[in-house]
Formats: sequence, structure tokens, C-alpha cells
Amino acid sequence: MNNPTPESDADLLRRIKNGDSAAARILVDQNLDRIVNYGYRLLGDRAEAEDVAQEAFLRLWRNLDKWRAEKPVIHWLQRVTYNQCIDRLRKKKPVDIDAIAEPADPSENPARSLHQAQVSEAVNAAIKQLPERQRAAIVFAHQEGLSNIETAEIMEISVEAVESLLSRGRRGLRKLLEDLRPELEGDV
Repeated sequence: MNNPTPESDADLLRRIKNGDSAAARILVDQNLDRIVNYGYRLLGDRAEAEDVAQEAFLRLWRNLDKWRAEKPVIHWLQRVTYNQCIDRLRKKKPVDIDAIAEPADPSENPARSLHQAQVSEAVNAAIKQLPERQRAAIVFAHQEGLSNIETAEIMEISVEAVESLLSRGRRGLRKLLEDLRPELEGDV
């Protein structure tokens, strides 16, 4: 049995413009998890990330007539998500990072799982302490796996500016995690 070839963004958007709700569902299914996860990495709140993703898709639907198909829809959605998250972070009061619960890891080695969870929690907490533009660049490049060019397009800055933000962000992370290094490198 052959799987159908995935439709291009342009084809899906054309179908959506013509009222095809199945095409809208396909587009959402292809992009929603990635947008929610990106928002969660920036905001640290799953419910807020889902709200931001919903707003990103609403903006896409409202702007269908203006859509130009030369870039992937995901880049546009990431840009809207980035802007929404930055707006929310600017309005938001500081959140106690320790209050965010980590899900249990059902792996075979509980000690290793605990250690990995602690390392992950420390890194995520450190990322959240970075200035917002450094944080966004780190998340796009290292957690979303985007190239510097893609990151620059989404953040609407030059590639050189992305490289600078990444360099400063990595330096900031090293400094923030320096005190925890013996703990994080513990034998498990």
C-alpha cells in the first residue's frame, strides 16, 4: 500500500481558502505539536503555549489572502509564536522554576533517569534565565534544530546577529551551570 505524497503548504492553503476543512486539519496536524513545544520551551507553561499556538493558527487563517507561498508555513507560525511568547514574557511576573514538575521517566535505571532529569531541569532553568533574544536563538538552534539562516529569518535579524546571540547564550549557559557542574557530572 502506497502512502500518499504529503501535500505542499501551498496546496493545503489553496484548499483551505476554498473552504476545505480537511486541508485545515492536515495543516494543523502537521504543525501543532511543534508550535506548542516551541512555545512551551520559551514560556515554561503548557497551557500558555497551547494558547499561543491557537493564536498563531487563528492569525494564519485570518491572513490567508495575504499568504505568499515562498516560505514554509512552519516558519511563519514559529515567527508568530516567537512574537506572542516574547509579548507574554514581557508582561509576565517571574515564575518559580522549581514549581514546574517534571514527568516521571519509566526507564530501566532510576538513578540514571533521576540524574538525566536533574540535568535537563538545570539546563532548562538556565535557558529561562537568559535574556529573551538569546533564549529564543538557543531554543530555535539547539532544541528546534533550525539552521542559523532559518533562525535569522524567524527572528528577523541577520545571520551574524544569530551567531552572536548563540555565542553569548552559550557563554551565559556555561556561567549559569558552572556552579552545578560537579553535581551535573556526578557518576550514575
